[in-house]
Amino acid sequence: MVTAETAVVLPVLLLVLAGVVAAVTVVGAQLRCVDAAREGARAAARGEDVATVRALAGRAAPAGAVTTVRSQGEEVAVTVAAAVAPLGPVPLRITVSAVAVALREPGAPG
Repeated sequence: MVTAETAVVLPVLLLVLAGVVAAVTVVGAQLRCVDAAREGARAAARGEDVATVRALAGRAAPAGAVTTVRSQGEEVAVTVAAAVAPLGPVPLRITVSAVAVALREPGAPG
């Protein structure tokens, strides 16, 4: 009887565990995108060139992330987006992204 119950419960526990691992992976990637966008926005506000902003954001971003920099007037916006495979080899891709906006610092090149 215990064997039959274990055979029923074990797959359910494995599915719950896989869901928790996937959620932690996605949330971690989202937080890295937020950090990378903030880092890029700070650099852009200081007047760094686009290549430097992308390099700084790329260091903090998840692997394979795409960084875009947009400047409009006194504002700079940095967007970081990444596709995440939360379950490893399972063909499920989730895209996470973050945007950070900052005002240019006085005297910063534009």
